[in-house]
Amino acid sequence: MRVALVQVASPVTEAVQARRDRVGQMVADAAGADLVVLPELWGPGYFAFDAYAERAEPLNGDTVAAGREWAHRLNCHLHLGSVLERSADGRLHNTAVLIGPDGTVLHSYRKMHVFGYQSREAELLTPGDSIAVADTALGAVAATTCYDLRFPELYRALVDAGAETVVVPAAWPAARLAHWRLFTSCRAVEEQVLLVACNAVGEQNGGVVLGGHSRVVDPWGQVLAEADDREGITVADVDPGIVAAVRADFPVLADRRLPSTPAPVLTRNEV
Repeated sequence: MRVALVQVASPVTEAVQARRDRVGQMVADAAGADLVVLPELWGPGYFAFDAYAERAEPLNGDTVAAGREWAHRLNCHLHLGSVLERSADGRLHNTAVLIGPDGTVLHSYRKMHVFGYQSREAELLTPGDSIAVADTALGAVAATTCYDLRFPELYRALVDAGAETVVVPAAWPAARLAHWRLFTSCRAVEEQVLLVACNAVGEQNGGVVLGGHSRVVDPWGQVLAEADDREGITVADVDPGIVAAVRADFPVLADRRLPSTPAPVLTRNEV
């Protein structure tokens, strides 16, 4: 299975439509990959908070329509990263979308852990409250988004639901790049999944520089590919049987046990 990570910059001076056209050409340049992955909110720009209301669109809007066309033309699975979704009730969501080779939307996921630290995402967006795993020709695929990497219970829930590959679109700042590397490796090993993480690059609103270094990490923790901090495409060739093989050879998940009684909650004085 060939995976192509497409690192995208979202400069303030670039119009959204112009960016969509440019990214469409980048996706075309990834022809031959079985799975092409884009970053988080590359269309509107993650840090373009003042423009969220203007740039949000329904899941049948222009960005997903373009992605469906790209996937069909390349005959590949395309993870569109995430889009700024306006739901039928008017609320905004950070929604990851997976599209199949025939242009069908196979999976969507509304980011559950919206970010509030030096960010207005938690103020402007409504978090999701559910997960799903898609049964695809590439195996059982799920998604989380950026900040979700810090919450292992979400990943364990995905594994319990059958996930073998987890795709992670992100807009992770360069200032915390060490954490990006740590968590992408940790989640892959901890959950025995193939972790495919695509990060954005470049400077966005507020002078925030995004870190790039998109990665593909296998269940042993082997980094199969890692990009640099520039816009471009990074490719990894993956054994499609790697997750099943690692889980059979080293059956950590089968040894999982939970306590029969909850731990007592101690007050500060008792501690």
